[in-house]
Amino acid sequence: MLILFNKPYGVLSQFTDRSTPPRRTLAEFVEETDVYAAGRLDYDSEGLLILTDDGALAHRLTDPLHKLEKTYLVQVEGSPSDAQLEALRKGVPLADGMTLPAAAAALDTAPARLWPRDPPIRFRKNVADAWIRLSIREGRNRQVRRMTAAVGLPTLRLIRERIGDYALGTLAPGQSLRVDTPVRRKRESAR
Repeated sequence: MLILFNKPYGVLSQFTDRSTPPRRTLAEFVEETDVYAAGRLDYDSEGLLILTDDGALAHRLTDPLHKLEKTYLVQVEGSPSDAQLEALRKGVPLADGMTLPAAAAALDTAPARLWPRDPPIRFRKNVADAWIRLSIREGRNRQVRRMTAAVGLPTLRLIRERIGDYALGTLAPGQSLRVDTPVRRKRESAR
């Protein structure tokens, strides 16, 4: 089983939380049992999270050796310059080493299908913000946030829109969609 889920802001990428007070978890949104998140998405990030009961598929989706591309919409503080975007494209030095080159492009306007965030992003009248689309092929802890900060563009909002061939599509925050996995399609066609 494979489920595409649009994780809202302020929700853990797991089904339980032992903190006090407890935080919101996937259990609030996902009824299926025996599935788990293939990878993570930070508590303060939004967007596509893949849930599965297939360990081999989860491994293919998350193993750094496969370098599966993940694409994010990133609202940043400031207006990205060509030099900042080029730095992201070449790779950025972080405390845990140089990142792989990324695909980075400034967006002319905010993404068309964008839902309001609760709580909203702080608005500062005298500080510009902009959107970029960033695709990476690795998955270090808080990597996108650290990359944009390293080039002088702190992240205000982060939405994952794609993992490999799987896309967020029109799913609203908190919605999920069950899809056939490629492994199952092969097995069914062999019958």
